[in-house]
Order: sequence, then C-alpha cells, then structure tokens
Amino acid sequence: MKHPFVVGLAAALFAVILWGIQLPIAKDAFAILDPFFLTASRYVIATLCLGVVLVWREGVAALRYDGWLCHASALGTVGMCASPMLVFLGMSMSRAEHAVVIVAMQPAITAFVLWATQRRRPAAVTLGCLVVAFVGVVLVVTKGSPTLGASPRELFGDFLVLCGAACWVYYTIGTVRIRGWSTWRITVLTMAPGAVACSVVNAALMLHGTTHWPTPAALAAVAVEIAYLTFGGVLTAMLAWNFGVRRIGALNASLLINFMPVATFGYRVVQGQRFLPIEITGALLVVAALVANNLYLRALSLRAPAAA
Repeated sequence: MKHPFVVGLAAALFAVILWGIQLPIAKDAFAILDPFFLTASRYVIATLCLGVVLVWREGVAALRYDGWLCHASALGTVGMCASPMLVFLGMSMSRAEHAVVIVAMQPAITAFVLWATQRRRPAAVTLGCLVVAFVGVVLVVTKGSPTLGASPRELFGDFLVLCGAACWVYYTIGTVRIRGWSTWRITVLTMAPGAVACSVVNAALMLHGTTHWPTPAALAAVAVEIAYLTFGGVLTAMLAWNFGVRRIGALNASLLINFMPVATFGYRVVQGQRFLPIEITGALLVVAALVANNLYLRALSLRAPAAA
C-alpha cells in the first residue's frame, strides 16, 4: 500500500470522525442557542474563511460565477441553508443518534432519486442493502417498539432531518452539472448564497420575534461548540475530506463516510450515555448494509476495466 494512499485514507477518516462528532455537539449547543442562529453563524464564518483560501489557491477570478449564478444560488440555498437548518431543527426536537443514522441514508435517497428521475434502477444487491439499512433506521428511531418508542415530537424532528438529508442529495446531484470548476470553487460559490439565505432566514425570524439575538453570556457559554462546528465541522473537515478524496478516490471515500454513526454513538458513550441493545443493533445494520453496498459497487468498478 502506497504512502499517499495511507495518508489520504487517514485524512478522509479524520473528516468523517469530525462530522460524526459535530451532531451531538450541536445538539448540546441547542440548549442555549437556537438552530437557526447557530447554522447562520457557522456558515457565514466558514464562507469567509474558505473564500480567502479559494482566492489564495486560484486567484480573485475564481470568485466569478461565469453564467452559473442562478444554478449555484439554487444549490447553495437548498444544500447550504435548507439542508443544515432542517437537520439542526429536526435534531433539536429529536436526538443526534437518530439524525446521524438518517443522514447516513443519503446514498439510499440518491439511488431512489436517480431511479425516479433518470430511470437508473439500482442493482438487486443495492436494493437489498437499502432495505436492510432502512430496517436499521426504523429500529433506532422506534427502539424496536411496534407502538413507536419515540414521541410525536421526536418523530416530526426525524422527518425534518430526513427532509434535510434529501436537500443535500439535491445539492450533490446538482453540482455534477457544473463543469470547469474546482472542488474549492464549487464549495465556496455555493456556500456563499447559502450563507446569505441562512442570514436572511435568521433575520426574518428575529424580526418576527420567533428567535432572539443571543446574549454575550449565551455566546460565551457555547463558544467552544461554535468554534468546533465552524472550524472543525466545516473548515478542517472539508480540507481533510478534499485532501483524502484526491488520494484515495471518491468510491473509497464514500465507504468511509458510512462510519459517521459509529463516531456519533462512540462520542455519546464517552459522555456517559447508554443505549438500548436494539438501538445499537439498528445502527450496526445501517453501517453494515451501506458498507456492503459500497464494497459491491467498488467490486463492479474494478471488474469493468478488467473486462475491457
């Protein structure tokens, strides 16, 4: 195994761990800050920082949209505003452990969207894995109870998280249409309108009286959480992820991202939380099913060039 591959593997795995831990950290911060202000603040700060990096890497010309303004703005509004706000709002009503297994279902959502819109029917193995993963999500959310272990509020929160995950799928599929842009440029030029949309939503809710500007004491109380969510969950994780993907490939990287639930559950265990065996079983089913599907797809991708 070559050294660059090992380094890339470690970088991508590091990003996955950061993303897995950020959900329970955000959930803890919701006790003091509302999810709208938290989402807007982290994306505004992250956009400014990543914009500086983009200019340093590619020059000021990289900030131009070159005819992609409307498309990039739509993607940014849905993927960088609607998606995180729905996930964070839903998680504030539910639990981080629920959110992470639902978010981990994004490959399944993508497969069904492509099936519905492009008539690209998933292979039988993929469909079987997706069914198993769905069963795992149901076990985690309901705790195996036929009467639904979660409260109506938690179930509605889980539904919002699912909608947020679907928004991210829309963003991911939509970025494929943009040609000639680097990963950095796509990220910054879609994140910028997303950050503006987050700020507008947050400002509108404040004017309506639904949310309020946090006090200095409140900001100080969750300063560490905000710093982690911004510089760890966005900046550092994206740097590590992009670095890793360029060295190990997108298919290997997608295999690693399925371990996000492991990071989330592990972080909660370190905090002292204990889970029911049925919840752990459900989370393991999700991870195992998605990993199996990724390995199957990887085998297909390796077999095709060999056959050619």
